[in-house]
Amino acid sequence: MDSLPDAIIQYILSHLSNARDVAACNCVSKRWRESLTYLRSLYFPRNSFDSRPGSYSSDTVVWKMLSATACLEELVVYSPFTSAGLASWLSLVHSSLKDLELRMDNVMDYQACLDSPSKLDCIAAAKKLKSLKLWGVLMANPPKWDVFENLLCLEIVGARLEDPALSAALGACPNLTNLVLLACEGVRSVSIELPYLEHCKLDFYGSGNCSLSLTCPQIELLEVQGCSWIRVRETTCLRNLSIANNAGRVYMVDFGKLSALESLSMRGVQWCWDAISKMLEWSNEVKHLYMKVEFTGDLEALLPFPEVDFVEFFNSHPKLQKFDIQGAMFAALCQKNSLKNVEPGFVIPCLEEVVVQVRSPLNAEQKMNTLESLLKYGKNLKKMVIRILQMKSSHSSTDEFFDEICRLRFMNRKIVRIE
Repeated sequence: MDSLPDAIIQYILSHLSNARDVAACNCVSKRWRESLTYLRSLYFPRNSFDSRPGSYSSDTVVWKMLSATACLEELVVYSPFTSAGLASWLSLVHSSLKDLELRMDNVMDYQACLDSPSKLDCIAAAKKLKSLKLWGVLMANPPKWDVFENLLCLEIVGARLEDPALSAALGACPNLTNLVLLACEGVRSVSIELPYLEHCKLDFYGSGNCSLSLTCPQIELLEVQGCSWIRVRETTCLRNLSIANNAGRVYMVDFGKLSALESLSMRGVQWCWDAISKMLEWSNEVKHLYMKVEFTGDLEALLPFPEVDFVEFFNSHPKLQKFDIQGAMFAALCQKNSLKNVEPGFVIPCLEEVVVQVRSPLNAEQKMNTLESLLKYGKNLKKMVIRILQMKSSHSSTDEFFDEICRLRFMNRKIVRIE
């Protein structure tokens, strides 16, 4: 390193980001210390100041390091800080900062929300941000943000949110293309209108009865967890869709024709049958379908799925390539009348992979007929995985059913696998 020109040393050291590494390099020599000016990124891990000697506070140490940079573009702070400290940092680097990630650590601290300015309010100084990621944030009141014209990516993880506060935050970010809200509680009703949004992941936990309205004409990927009422308009670009509700029920979905949809995942304990049938109807162009819904029923009663006609289902989804089917949907395809009207020439043209979960020996004959039919009519089928889970019955039918599945695997050992 001693023989390298200053410019090369500065270039190499400018790629450091961990604050401890940068501090260590500053102690080597004056040449190395001068390279701090050219840093583009600084990262302060959670334990950055655990063994810090001296009288400087963590806020001051971060400020001193930032003051030595000339064009910092990315700042990541997981170590504890105050709102005053954050305000002082952003006053130094706001003109060049593009990416900001903060561990706020105030989810349970309502008083911190009342401080003026709060940590959230301080972020308004970084007007040129392109990416903002916040961890552990309490957003009880609308943040005092101006419009972030350049912000494309907003991620909030592990948060307590009030509906008006979330609405105000999203309103200040009109040009988002990527929105992630994970492990967020307190939300009851969400309305999102972002004309350029392409990727959206929403995870609301609690009772699972949140309502969502989304108007984003450019949306390509949407993942929703914890909503009972979902309305999404203008979905001509939507390619990947995942809807889950592990705590509550899915009562209503309103999407319209999903002409571009390639991948659909439906998960949860209970969905209303109307919601399931509409999703299947709208997604007739889908290539990958994952279904793990245990029950239907509009109210408290948990009901099995009604019969689903095998031929009609696959005729309605001619482009289906991968079918991951578990629980009630497989049982619905295995009803007595499902395979009675197979017209001559019927094939499943594009199906290449099937994953089936089997839990019970009930209706074993119908289940075997369905498995055999998938092999018979799936002319391009390359892989079938049969997962046998929690089959605890002591009845002799359990052993007989398992023997039949083993026979099926033996006769089609190049395609069928048992797990």
